[in-house]
Amino acid sequence: MTQTPVPERLPPVLAGPLLRRLEPGRLVLWLVGSAPLALTLVLAPEAGAPLRLQLDARNCRVLRFGRHACVHLIDVVLDEPLPQDTIIEYDLLVTQDDGAQAGIAQWAPHLLHAGAARPNLVLRSRSDNILFGSCRKPHHPAPDGLARADALVADHARQAAERPAFLMLCGDQVYADDVAGPMLAAIHALIRRLGLYGERLDGAVVADSEALYRHQASYYRRVELLPAVKSNDALRDRFFGGSEKPIFTTANAHNHLVTLAEVMAMYLLAWSPVPWQLVADAPPPALEPRHRERWRRESQALAGFRRDLPQVARLLAHVQTLMIFDDHDITDDWNLSAKWEATAYGHPFSRRIVGNALIAYMLCQGWGNRPDVFGAALDDLSALADTAAHDDRLDAALQDALVTRLLAFHRWDFVVRTKPTVIVLDTRTRRWRNRRRPGHPSGLMDWESLTELQHELLDETAAVIVSPTPMFGVKLIEVVQSVATFAGLALTVDAENWMAHRGAASSMLNIFRHTRTPGNYVVLSGDVHYSFAYDAEVRDSERAPHIWQITSSGIKNEFPRRLLDWLDRGNRWLYSPRSPLNWFTQRRDLALTPYLPDARQHGERVWNGAGIGQVWLDGEGRPLRIVQHNADGRPSTRFLAPEPPSV
Repeated sequence: MTQTPVPERLPPVLAGPLLRRLEPGRLVLWLVGSAPLALTLVLAPEAGAPLRLQLDARNCRVLRFGRHACVHLIDVVLDEPLPQDTIIEYDLLVTQDDGAQAGIAQWAPHLLHAGAARPNLVLRSRSDNILFGSCRKPHHPAPDGLARADALVADHARQAAERPAFLMLCGDQVYADDVAGPMLAAIHALIRRLGLYGERLDGAVVADSEALYRHQASYYRRVELLPAVKSNDALRDRFFGGSEKPIFTTANAHNHLVTLAEVMAMYLLAWSPVPWQLVADAPPPALEPRHRERWRRESQALAGFRRDLPQVARLLAHVQTLMIFDDHDITDDWNLSAKWEATAYGHPFSRRIVGNALIAYMLCQGWGNRPDVFGAALDDLSALADTAAHDDRLDAALQDALVTRLLAFHRWDFVVRTKPTVIVLDTRTRRWRNRRRPGHPSGLMDWESLTELQHELLDETAAVIVSPTPMFGVKLIEVVQSVATFAGLALTVDAENWMAHRGAASSMLNIFRHTRTPGNYVVLSGDVHYSFAYDAEVRDSERAPHIWQITSSGIKNEFPRRLLDWLDRGNRWLYSPRSPLNWFTQRRDLALTPYLPDARQHGERVWNGAGIGQVWLDGEGRPLRIVQHNADGRPSTRFLAPEPPSV
């Protein structure tokens, strides 16, 4: 590959490698370099000779998004399959200008475990040990659950049988709509340092990205930069003002990311400590007095986030990591209702905001889950990047065309054919819209996508389903959301749950009842900022499929403690397993029994604390053990199965 001169002191690798989709005969990795890199992949199983593969255009696609920023999409098909259930060391050698090669130990020593010369991976033959979680907000004061997950892997660095099959990130890997002021300053400094491409902004108060970054309202006041016409009041509130949500949470969207460069810089800063070294001295902008204290608090929280980043990067370099979006990866309440979609996509500026986040998601998350389906979109992105070769600005027409392609794209979901089969749902872009009441929540999946799900499940004996939003959540919260929706306040309370739409809920329950779908299901979810586990059985069915809803949230986020205590207590009073109120919900055909946290107090059923979830499955796909590993150093919380009734 032709190498471009790199400014002095820019490291060759800015982020990665991340281990993405891994199979014995195929390895998918993600990496960002400060130039197109000449790479050699080294694979060294514990038993057998090392394998060296020089990467070229056939197995490493390079896409520029700045003068000194290139994504490397590595997709290697092997002539001979790698062994499973054993330690495989690997390395990525970077060929330097003088012809010498430097390995990961030289350019990213923080990725190595103590005493190791190279990172390693394990190709598990069964998906019976899964780490999972969601909702990682950098400026939340809680510690980072991914650093806790790294410590778990480090404890078993050379024990293949104890290593997780994969890490499943269930949504909100980045918060494009809730950005701390100091993070935004780092983003802008990184854009300048790497020369990330600019863009024109049609329909906005500012003409282009450069004007956006310089504007006095760029920090904490971006609401002022939306089109100042009455017809766009709803967009102003939705994208930048953030609707106040006193029941559950408050959306702080005043620093909402806008440009593709901003979102790409956010990914680099969220996944790697290296970019922070390039912007460590970025000065704060001029702020109004009312924003200075907020900046100070956010800076303190981000200091902890940065401290944990080397461990987070090491985790992602050692464990296969699969991902699916939820709303904050794009914007709060993304596609919540048909009315939301019509409003957001009907204006060029808001459409571009959503589209830029979706382009970055494809490049940094979606591609690694399912590389084969993104060829045409990557071709379009490559052509778009070529337009910035002369003036570092993307062509607006081509950028809008790519946005249009991705908004119509419906292959974000994916299936991992292991034992048991893992099916990851797209609950954001193929929604069952409420045409009669467009302001009411859409179903999380439409009839066609639910039919496709049923087809994937046919004749399987067990399945793990990843649904970013829990299929079966806390009933009292869902009832509050229903009441708010009836009052026209669906956006105010994030009224997004499977039971909010009668058609989607009924179709999902019918899939569970189908005689040719599995007998055992484990549903892994996030989204809600607390953790819980339910044992669910379908009533009045020819057979009794068993469903375990297991939720781990957040990785670096938490629910307001006092409010959750009241909601949990109220739910226990009103919706106990024997409560007649259950018959007035969409789940009257289910018998739900909660697992109980072993460290609970006062009868708690849900667990509030940042961390990472882990579940171990038996040979029939049933949970053997469910654990929430707390990020704050407390002992791990185990969810205990309900005791059978005494005879």
